[in-house]
Amino acid sequence: MSIVYYEGDRIYFRPIEVEDTKTFQRWINDPRIWSTLGHRLPINEHREREWMESNGKDDRHVVFGVVVRDGEKLIGSTGLHRINRTNRCAEFGIVIGDIESHDRGFGTEAAKLTLRYAFEELNLHRVYLGVFSHNPRAIRAYEKAGFVCEGCDRKAHWKHGAYHDMLRYAALRDEWLSEQDKARNSNKETQEV
Repeated sequence: MSIVYYEGDRIYFRPIEVEDTKTFQRWINDPRIWSTLGHRLPINEHREREWMESNGKDDRHVVFGVVVRDGEKLIGSTGLHRINRTNRCAEFGIVIGDIESHDRGFGTEAAKLTLRYAFEELNLHRVYLGVFSHNPRAIRAYEKAGFVCEGCDRKAHWKHGAYHDMLRYAALRDEWLSEQDKARNSNKETQEV
C-alpha cells in the first residue's frame, strides 16, 4: 500500500525512497529534463543515492515524490528548499521527470499543492523560485499556480552555448489566501444556483 503524505485532486505526495534512485537517476540524466535545470554534469547512481539518503536529515529542505493517483505512478518530485523560519520563506523546486506526464497539468497541480503545504502546514509567508526564460511550460505552470514574476536576472545562466535570462517568481501567503477565498466563494455561488 502506498504512503500518501499530502493529497491533491489527481496527484498526491509521498516520501522519496532509496528504491526510487534508479528512476530519478534516469530522469535527471535525460537531456530533455536536465536542460531546464541548473546542473550540467551526469549523475551516477552513487551520487543520486546520496541525495536520496540525505532527504529528511535537514529540516531546511522538504522533498516529496509526486504520484499520479490513476495508476499510482511516480512522475517526479517537488519540494521546498532553504526554508528560513525567521523570514518564513523557502525556495520552490520541481521536476516532472516522466516525459509522458508533461503537458497534462500535473506540474501546475504539484506547484499548487506545494504552495498549500507551505502556507497551511509550514506557515510560510513567501515561496520563491528561479526559472529559465526559455522554459515556457514551467512559466505557465508557475503562473497558473499563483506565482508572480518579480524580476529578471539578465543573461545570468550559461546553457547550450548561450547566456539565458533567469526569471524570478514568488507567491505570497496573503495573496494565495485571497485567491483561495475567491475560489471558495465562486464554488459556493455555483452550488447555490
